[in-house]
Amino acid sequence: MELSHLITPKAIMAQVRASSKKKVLQQLSAHAAELTGVKETVILNALLEREKLGSTGVGHGVAIPHARLDAIDCVYGVFARLAESVDFDSVDDHPVDLVFLLLAPKDASVDHLKALHRVSRLLREKQLRTKLRGANDAGALYALLTNAGEQQVFSIEPPHSKAS
Repeated sequence: MELSHLITPKAIMAQVRASSKKKVLQQLSAHAAELTGVKETVILNALLEREKLGSTGVGHGVAIPHARLDAIDCVYGVFARLAESVDFDSVDDHPVDLVFLLLAPKDASVDHLKALHRVSRLLREKQLRTKLRGANDAGALYALLTNAGEQQVFSIEPPHSKAS
């Protein structure tokens, strides 16, 4: 399965404006709620609980917040390019401007870990990060992500919208 099965064009957020890590997570949670049909507060609380274990800021201006939820049946991804970097308590102490949210079913440990690994590997590519930072609209971001991930195979179920 290709990255295009993990995220959809509707799962891309361009030029997100937020002044803090919590506000970024709130906006991502609201967007993910629209895609999954899960309440925004449920998603946000799960993400905040995960952040208490350690920051999901992985370095080079990238964060991969993630959580597992009872209320979903497949892995969902949401990508956001921030208009301005925010402090995310990253491992390298650099602010974050590229955020890839992953939500997985509670019982999908293997799929969750595979998705985390693939996204992490993809966003380690300096050239891709540079291109993502230069893109200003959701369509361009989606094309960059899916074209870059074309060679990477995912063995997880594609997302589908529960919201009508």
